[in-house]
Amino acid sequence: MHQRNRRIIACLCAASDAVLMLLSYWFASWFWLDVVVHLDNMARLPLTVVSACVYAVCAVVLLAFTGAYNPPRRGGFLRETAQLWLINLLGVGAAAAILYMLWLMHFSRGVLAVFYVTSCTLMTLRRLVQRLIAQPPRQVIVCGRGPLAQRYVQSVQREAPEIAIAGCLDDYTALEERLQDPAITEVVAALEPEDTGSMSEIIRICEKCGTKISIVPFYHEIIPASAAIESVGDTKVINLRANPLDNLGCAIVKRGCDIMLSLLLIILLLPVLLLTALLVKLTSTGPVLFRQQRVGRGKRLFTMYKFRSMSRSDAENSAWSTPDDPRKTPFGAFMRKFSIDELPQLFNVLKGDMSLVGPRPEIPHFVEQFRDSVPLYMVKHQVRPGMTGWAQVNGWRGDTSIVRRIEHDVWYIEHWSLHLDAMILLRTLFGGFINREHLRRKGDRS
Repeated sequence: MHQRNRRIIACLCAASDAVLMLLSYWFASWFWLDVVVHLDNMARLPLTVVSACVYAVCAVVLLAFTGAYNPPRRGGFLRETAQLWLINLLGVGAAAAILYMLWLMHFSRGVLAVFYVTSCTLMTLRRLVQRLIAQPPRQVIVCGRGPLAQRYVQSVQREAPEIAIAGCLDDYTALEERLQDPAITEVVAALEPEDTGSMSEIIRICEKCGTKISIVPFYHEIIPASAAIESVGDTKVINLRANPLDNLGCAIVKRGCDIMLSLLLIILLLPVLLLTALLVKLTSTGPVLFRQQRVGRGKRLFTMYKFRSMSRSDAENSAWSTPDDPRKTPFGAFMRKFSIDELPQLFNVLKGDMSLVGPRPEIPHFVEQFRDSVPLYMVKHQVRPGMTGWAQVNGWRGDTSIVRRIEHDVWYIEHWSLHLDAMILLRTLFGGFINREHLRRKGDRS
């Protein structure tokens, strides 16, 4: 619940920043063009509005990437303000450079200067107001003094400024007395296995006093972030591998985005696809497309398409490629460097075999090889595989550590959101297409 509230607050803050930027752009255009230089700018109002909207969206995305919408840290207002002004300065500078290169006749440096000062001032005031009206940290009592309770306290001090630890108790007979303090809003029970017999009494006391209680199970290390509690009759069941895409609405939204974006990209990239196909045919013998069986969602097999970048061999279904693989054709090496060979997978996305973002699909040979030796390896088959993914944009692709790759894949599944997908696609667009697998040590695969 607290994480959901965090996301809602972050979205509201981002939306308010975007509105403030739009208002600042309108004010800067009016003030500079009408008041200062006395130039009627009403004829350019549509262009102004479009420019402001594009800039506001880009700026908010950039601020989100830098953590500007994370819960405010204690005493970090000056650092947060300096970061805001710097990011906005970079954004305005980039906008000015783009406008200059595009030779837009109505580009005004005065408007941009007024916009920069106005938008930064308004967004700084918004952050100041947010801090002033923010609720004080929740006062929490921790039941337990073992390693589990200490770990929870350390996590709160490091990651949750909205929580204040009011004390740790191992004598639960004193709990009811402490809960008479109206400032205590919650109890967190972090008991060791040998102390769980006291759990019922702690819950009884909390309910008697009307105090919320949360439980840190001693087996929390095996519980993923996406675990969900479900009811089967009057029995409560913890679903360890629930993920956001189990929600039908989320699944429909993600699939709809895949269909629209893949279709749009196919249309836009059609000249590139045709030219690449022609060059593959002219520079090597064999078929243009390389078809290979991969394991997809639900462990079902599907045929994945790629532009052929290697000569045919008996090892194509049982061996990874390497940076210096002798099977690569000259043009194939170029395609793989910039991931052009992956573009036919847009048709896999359109068909529904794959998604634009998700864990990369593997050939059956390696699935059988790693399912027993790599922890959580098979979890990635709970969602559609992707053309790009969280592991790939973090450098874990090709002949790199399979363990690290799976860690990133599982994290993506547990934390999926449209925002995360958008971030991965942007990171892929700005650098993720370049294959840097040669920078990872080959011995890092295990």
